[in-house]
Amino acid sequence: QVQLVESGGGLVQAGESLRLSCAASGSILSINVMGWYRQADGKRRELVAATISGGSTNYADSVKGRFTISRDNAKNTVNLQMNSLKPEDTAVYYCHAVGAYIGSQAFASWGQGTQVTVSS
Repeated sequence: QVQLVESGGGLVQAGESLRLSCAASGSILSINVMGWYRQADGKRRELVAATISGGSTNYADSVKGRFTISRDNAKNTVNLQMNSLKPEDTAVYYCHAVGAYIGSQAFASWGQGTQVTVSS
């Protein structure tokens, strides 16, 4: 089983920054994709940013130019640097990883979520 543990959420004012971190642990052979999703009250969970093992990244249009995703493949960690935060960024942020266990079985795991609240 693969566990994802997030940290770094909190309450900030509009325009400020936060950094989210996620660490994967378990019998991991490889992680192909690591990323962040978010879910605001009453809304569907949406992709914020993701990074593929080869190094390519993908961002939601709403965060391009403000958020930066980074990954340490050796440590199985992924970070999300969030700058110029807006009230509409308020949501629970979830770490997500897709890969393979030792033994080559595939996995797709979610973290428990961390709350980000941006006040105006």
